[in-house]
Amino acid sequence: QHTHTLRHTHTLRLSAGRGELIGCCGTLRTQRAWLITNGAGLVGTAFVSMETTTVFVPVSPPQSLTAAEDLSSCDLMRLGFISHIELSTFLLALGVQTKRTRPPRRRTRDSGVFGVPLNSLLENDRKTFPGVKVPVVFQKLLCILEQTGLQTEGILRVPGSAARLKSLRRELDRSCGEFDWSAVRQVDAAGLLKLFIRELPTPLLTHTHLSTYLVSAGVSSVVHQVQALQLLALLLPEAHRDTLRALLGFLRQVVSHQDRNRMSLWNVSMVMAPNLFTCPRHGNKRSIARQREEMEEAVAGAHLVQLMVTHQDLLWTVPVFLLSQVRQMNQASNQKQFGLTRATRRLLRRKNDRNQVTELCEGVIRVHAPLHVKVSMAIQLDGQTRARDVIAR
Repeated sequence: QHTHTLRHTHTLRLSAGRGELIGCCGTLRTQRAWLITNGAGLVGTAFVSMETTTVFVPVSPPQSLTAAEDLSSCDLMRLGFISHIELSTFLLALGVQTKRTRPPRRRTRDSGVFGVPLNSLLENDRKTFPGVKVPVVFQKLLCILEQTGLQTEGILRVPGSAARLKSLRRELDRSCGEFDWSAVRQVDAAGLLKLFIRELPTPLLTHTHLSTYLVSAGVSSVVHQVQALQLLALLLPEAHRDTLRALLGFLRQVVSHQDRNRMSLWNVSMVMAPNLFTCPRHGNKRSIARQREEMEEAVAGAHLVQLMVTHQDLLWTVPVFLLSQVRQMNQASNQKQFGLTRATRRLLRRKNDRNQVTELCEGVIRVHAPLHVKVSMAIQLDGQTRARDVIAR
């Protein structure tokens, strides 16, 4: 057990058997961390000061957590802007240097399944299935694997027939709507799933932040690594975030059946990392230094997949301090859009006062309830009048 001293002489005990301290976000002066205690079912935010070792954990119920999918498109756009600033500041405070990766030139397709952008696939799928968030072909592959492949030994690791995969891919690209899914074997579904992810014109983790994922694996603290992963997840486009969420949920199911399929968390991570972190290769004639760098990137990618599978529920939650910043931006926008100058408010107040000067008798009040049918009503008060009487009127 570890004891962390809290402000106001409180102490927090973390037991390896009951809870786990994992991070969610951080700023230059303050690091925020989420405390998830499985035994007690408590979720809180831990603030770790950069100057001291004091930890402050205000505990809040799980019902207070907000998922990214609960926000509107406008709020998501503002959340992405704030998350990008927080991520840059957070990594800078940890001494991590990041660089943007220029997306390679790659020809995209408008028809078919493989090599088609996620947004294009969803646009076509929503004509038949309105409101779908994950491409239908991706859901079909996951469904086959969940129903028949979770207990298959070596699932995701054992390759299928290359000729059969090529034929299935051709059929899916030609007529996905009329494709016979009952003829797809488990190993073929796993191969098609990895092929679908690998051939996305824009990687599932996006070109823009792919290098940031890899450098975050070099941070010494696992808490900080998970903090960076959560901010990066909030930066993903909606289609990519929903598809990644479906994938990680399936991978967790695979790991939960490792006693039968022999696919531990590390095995699953090693198999899936090359499909998620598609780093460009430099041909067969690579220097020893470059080969060593590619090996380090492969290990880092597997480690990140391991963290994402383990802490996937945290990746989709929005930290409280980010929500407060979004609210502040909304309030500032509303005040700017609907706010009136002081002189205009004074003029309207005077005009309203003149219009409301009526010959009201003593003991009569005028009640305004614009949200109800009665916008304004005069009510006679007496010694027996109660608030419920006014509401009833």
